[in-house]
Amino acid sequence: MLSRWRRIAAALSVLPVAAGTSAPQERSASTNATYYNDARTPGADPFVLRAGGYYYAYTTEGADEGFHFGIYRSPDLATWERIPGGALPVDDPGQWGGDWFWAPEVYHNPKTGKYFMFYSARLAEGVAEHFDHPDFEEPSKIGVAVADSPTGPFRNIGDAPLDYRPYDPHYHDVNRLMDAEQKKPPETLEEGRTAPLGVYLPAIDPNVFFDDGRIFLYFSRNAYRNWVWDRGLGKYVEEADINAVELTGDWWHDPHGSTAPEIRPEYRGVHGDSAEPGRRDGFVPILDHAGDPQEWEDAHVHDYARSGGRLKDRRWAEGSSVVRAQRTDGRPLYFLTYSANNFQNASYGVGYAVAEHPLGPWRKSGANPVLHQDEQLGLYSTGHGSAVDGQRPGERYYVFHGRPAPDTDRRLYTGALHLDPDAGSLDITESTADEPVPSGVAPYEISTDVDEVDLTSGRGAVSWAVRTAGGGRMDLAHPANRVVPEIRNGEGVSLVEHGPDGAVLRGSPRDGASLVLRYQRQRADGRYVDIRNGAAPVQREVPVVGCPDGSCDPR
Repeated sequence: MLSRWRRIAAALSVLPVAAGTSAPQERSASTNATYYNDARTPGADPFVLRAGGYYYAYTTEGADEGFHFGIYRSPDLATWERIPGGALPVDDPGQWGGDWFWAPEVYHNPKTGKYFMFYSARLAEGVAEHFDHPDFEEPSKIGVAVADSPTGPFRNIGDAPLDYRPYDPHYHDVNRLMDAEQKKPPETLEEGRTAPLGVYLPAIDPNVFFDDGRIFLYFSRNAYRNWVWDRGLGKYVEEADINAVELTGDWWHDPHGSTAPEIRPEYRGVHGDSAEPGRRDGFVPILDHAGDPQEWEDAHVHDYARSGGRLKDRRWAEGSSVVRAQRTDGRPLYFLTYSANNFQNASYGVGYAVAEHPLGPWRKSGANPVLHQDEQLGLYSTGHGSAVDGQRPGERYYVFHGRPAPDTDRRLYTGALHLDPDAGSLDITESTADEPVPSGVAPYEISTDVDEVDLTSGRGAVSWAVRTAGGGRMDLAHPANRVVPEIRNGEGVSLVEHGPDGAVLRGSPRDGASLVLRYQRQRADGRYVDIRNGAAPVQREVPVVGCPDGSCDPR
């Protein structure tokens, strides 16, 4: 019977539920609703976009077979509902990537209606054409795809990655002095300086930042082929660092979404050209260890010895996300969050830096890391998130990945993001306890597909939904939310089938019978509590009618 109800509910769920709604409530942000990080939603490297009453999270993991990148949506940044499929079809005709599809970020232009997804992947072919070496181990590039909806499907703009070939002319390519395993660099700086100069940069973790009409692309230079001499340690460490380039705006304003982004002319070919593989583009260094060293980033600098030669000595600065805040004197201050250390390590965490301009110079905070593993909270390996604005001015959140245990997959977590631009400080609330839902979510409202449940035939069905103030629909199949149905003054009436968003009733109601629906949310301790808008409970009373003389067909 219940399986039959699920089919009924699934059919009803695609229809608008608007025949009846709970009584109008005062539009107040006051509510007793809370959320907690329940670690139920798998996902890595989340980027969050707010659109049309929902927050959409795009993740490295979570897609169905045949797609890259998972998509989740939530009305409240906590109750995540997975969108079937994924963002980018594997069989997209313009797909240039072979594997390592990582860190998608999506940006919406409300004037054109287009959604642009930036992501990184490893080249499927043509490695030497982009990196000058056919055996380049981590040939990652940045791709751009477009869609008409936040749920996709996205399609690549063209059949190639972003036309950007960042080149470091000052780097001694010590990999040319190393053996095939590429794990043991030269013992001395003098030996390393005998290596040929120049290398193309692989790029991952794109982040696009819009500022007063200018568009900046931040990316992480893969650690591969970036051996940096650490004077304090007296050895080479292979490092990932963060760089940036400015983009033109033609692609953003194209109403058809068919124009590929391009770097501004002043970056193109600034380091010359070569017969193979071609143009050598510029970039702006944003964050690296040597320029602003912090000890917490050193968790893996001795991995080669610890692993018996299986791993490299490495550092990481990845997953950047830039936001702008206004100081009381009107001047802007820019905050950049980033992740350091390996994502599987206990020392993996988030730090931040500040700057007066999007291209810096940037300086790291002495308070780093501001997000880190906390065994007391049951929160492990925290990192790589993105900032998103709430609905109240100045309200921001940081959605990141973490683990509920050291050996689990990565899951989605949300923390309030507090910026103090006058002090240059940033703080992220790290919590697995009950926290207030974001502003603008309440008041909640229950709606039904019928104004009354008619039992003239002996049976009747009703479907319901819970919506937020912004029109987002709560996923009632998610354990964090539920609607509790109760029959009032309904002697002879019973609930014979009951799903998360609807029920089937049977019987012969008398005058005054009704179905009362109450919205509840789960607290961190497992209890469910009735939710209120202000002092008023979030509930809906639906009359149950038909056959007051008891002559209904009982089937």
